[in-house]
Amino acid sequence: MKKVDNLLIRHGLEKDDLALSNDYATIAKLIVAKEVQNDHEIMEMMEETRTHVKMHGKESSVNPHIHALPLIEIDRYVRGITRWLNELGIHTTMSCDGHHQRPANISLERPLTYKQKEMLQNLLPSSLKIMLTGRKMRIHYQIIEDLLDFAEKLYHVYQDPACLDYYAAQTLKQSLLEVLSINGESGNEQKIRKYLKHKLGPRMDDVYRDRAGNLLAYRYCGDGPTILLSAHMDTVAPFVDGREIVEEGTTLTSSAGILGADDRAGIAIILEVLRKLERTNFRGTIKVAFTVKEEIDCVGSHQIDQRFIDDVDAAIVVDRRHLRDIVTSFAGIESFCPTAFGQLFEEAAKKLGMPDWSITEGGSSDARNYAAFGIPTVNLSAGYLHEHTHEEIVNYLASYETSKLILKMLSDGEVRCITDEKKMLHSF
Repeated sequence: MKKVDNLLIRHGLEKDDLALSNDYATIAKLIVAKEVQNDHEIMEMMEETRTHVKMHGKESSVNPHIHALPLIEIDRYVRGITRWLNELGIHTTMSCDGHHQRPANISLERPLTYKQKEMLQNLLPSSLKIMLTGRKMRIHYQIIEDLLDFAEKLYHVYQDPACLDYYAAQTLKQSLLEVLSINGESGNEQKIRKYLKHKLGPRMDDVYRDRAGNLLAYRYCGDGPTILLSAHMDTVAPFVDGREIVEEGTTLTSSAGILGADDRAGIAIILEVLRKLERTNFRGTIKVAFTVKEEIDCVGSHQIDQRFIDDVDAAIVVDRRHLRDIVTSFAGIESFCPTAFGQLFEEAAKKLGMPDWSITEGGSSDARNYAAFGIPTVNLSAGYLHEHTHEEIVNYLASYETSKLILKMLSDGEVRCITDEKKMLHSF
C-alpha cells in the first residue's frame, strides 16, 4: 500500500498543492480528506471532483505556461506524466493513455532537446518504451499501471535533479548484478566469457577469443582514433555457493566471501558505455578487451593478440579501486602515459560537474602491460573498495559516474583532443 503522498504524485498532485488556491488544491484536499489507499481509489475520487472544479473542454485549451493543467480532463494514467513533464519544462498540448488498447500518446509544444531525450530514457521503467517523432511521444506499455511509475520518477527529478543519476544508474546496477552471479576465478573464466560474448555480439562488428583466452571485440564508428576499453574477467577467488548480494542504498556487498566487484564493476561500466555509445558523436573505432588471469600477474593482457592492439591510439582500463582516480603510473615510477593525457580526463570530469577526479599513481594492472606496448593508458576507478577481502563493497552510483566520464571522453570534442595530441601520444 502506497502512502497518500506517493499516490498524489503518481496522479499529478503533491502535498504542496494544498496551500494553493486553484483546482489542484481543491482536488488534493478532497483526496486527502477521503484517506485513499491505492491508485484505483484515487482515480475514482478524482472523477468525483468534477463537480468541484472548472471544466475547460479539453486539455489543449489551457496554456501550460500560464495556467494549471486541467487534470480532471486528462486521461487517468497520464495525468502524472503530463503534469511533471510540464513542470520539467517539457510542455504538452494533448495526451491520451491509450485506454489499455494502444500506446499512450503525448503531443509536445516543440520537439525534445537531446538532454530532454536523454533524461526521459534514463528515467523510463524497463517495462516501457518511448518512440519519438517530431512533437509526438508514444509510450508503449504492457501493463498500463507502469505509466504511474514513470510519473513518480519524473516527479522526483523535478523536485531534485540530482536524482537523475540514481535512476540512470539502475541499468548498470542490473548489469553488475548479472556479472556478479557468474563465477570466473583466474584460469576458469569460461562461463563469464560465454556470457560476455553473447552480450557483445549485437553491439560489435566482431567478437573473438584469442589464444590467451581474452575476449576481444571491435566496432567501427567512422574515421578517427582507435580507443581500447579494457577490464578483466577473472576474480581472485570463486564466489561462495549460495551467497547473496546485499544492497544498502547504492552499495552492494556479499553475504559471504568476496564480492567480485574487482573487476566485474569494470565490466559493467564498459557494457554501459557500449549501450550508450550511439548517443555520443564518437567517430573512430572502439575496441574492447576482457582479459583473463589479471589476478595472476596480468597474464592475459601480457599475451594479448598483438594484431588486435597494433592500431590502438589510447587505452582506458577500468580496474582501479576507490572513487574518481585517474591512474597514470605504476607506483609513480613507471608512467602509463604523458601527463597531458591524464589531464584530458580531469578536464572532461570538470565539464560533467565532477571536479574531484584527479591523476594519481597506482599498483600493477593490465594498464601496465598496455603502456609497455607503447599505448598511452589510464586506469579509472570502478567504484569498489576492499578488494580481495570479505569486506569488499561497490558503490554502483560511483560506477555509473565512471561510465559518464568515459562517454564524455568518447564525445566528439574530447576525441578531437585525443586526435590533436596524436604526436604526443605516439611519441610517448
